[in-house]
Amino acid sequence: MILVHNHPSGNLKPSEQDRRLTQKLSEAGKHLDIIVLDHIIFTDCAYFSFADEGMM
Repeated sequence: MILVHNHPSGNLKPSEQDRRLTQKLSEAGKHLDIIVLDHIIFTDCAYFSFADEGMM
């Protein structure tokens, strides 16, 4: 599974809520044998990938 959401503000920095949600969904996925591969935050002109940044 890949999680994706946008930040209309244009700020690509993941919030603490983004980090916590990623962790919670990754843990929940383990119980269901679903691997969370990435969480991507996007704006109009760029994106942030938790996997690319070594945060998965």
